[in-house]
Amino acid sequence: MNKYIWIGLFCIGLTSCQNKNSETKTQDKQSKETSAVEKKELTKPEETEVWEPKPKQINVDPISKIPSDALVLFDGSNFDRWTSSVDSTAVKWIMNDDGSMTVKDKTGDIQTKQNFGDVQLHIEWRSNPESSVTGQNKSNSGVFLQNRYELQILDNNNNETYVNGQVGSVYKQSIPLARVSAPTGKWNTYEIIYRQPIFDSVGNKIKSAYITALHNGVLIQDHFEILGTTEYIGLPINKPHGKAPIKLQDHQDKSGVSFQNIWVREL
Repeated sequence: MNKYIWIGLFCIGLTSCQNKNSETKTQDKQSKETSAVEKKELTKPEETEVWEPKPKQINVDPISKIPSDALVLFDGSNFDRWTSSVDSTAVKWIMNDDGSMTVKDKTGDIQTKQNFGDVQLHIEWRSNPESSVTGQNKSNSGVFLQNRYELQILDNNNNETYVNGQVGSVYKQSIPLARVSAPTGKWNTYEIIYRQPIFDSVGNKIKSAYITALHNGVLIQDHFEILGTTEYIGLPINKPHGKAPIKLQDHQDKSGVSFQNIWVREL
């Protein structure tokens, strides 16, 4: 090809590049000018006010302290919302005259008939004042979220054990931030905020479960990422699941743990 033709093509290409660069600079300048307008100083308070959506109104009972949108799981009158985890028959735990229930040894765990996902859970529990054993056998029970993630219940008053298995721990996963137990035989309160894990269409976990918990009003688990099932032996397991029951444990060692005033809010 003639060298003059090559020179001509080169000049055309160079001019095209220069034009594109010029267009880009112009667009950048316009973008910056637009951004400057958008970031102009706000001078009126209503410019940053948001009016929608409005939060729903929830009323709290002045006596029971139960929110109006909560589902009462146990109020001391019956076991209607619970079933045996062993065989789905009627609950065999002990109903007490004071409105509480107590684990009946070796009758098995109990669980809610209803399945839950994200929840705020309120539960009150009491260790057995007559228990004389030590370690993991002293008033051992647990709150299992979605039937598989345990927040430990244990009497650790003058009773040491491994710290990731003590009262308030996410069993074998997270040591509580503080030990806040009431004296043995007195009532404790757990306030739990739980967010369920998310699995994709083929069963892979794409988002972990998280738990925040307060024991007697004190933060003990701060948005902890649950690693998987809380196993007694071995590492956490992550199998896909949906909503599932809330379970209370019979440790089958004469734990004598009692429960009262259990309610839940779906989030």
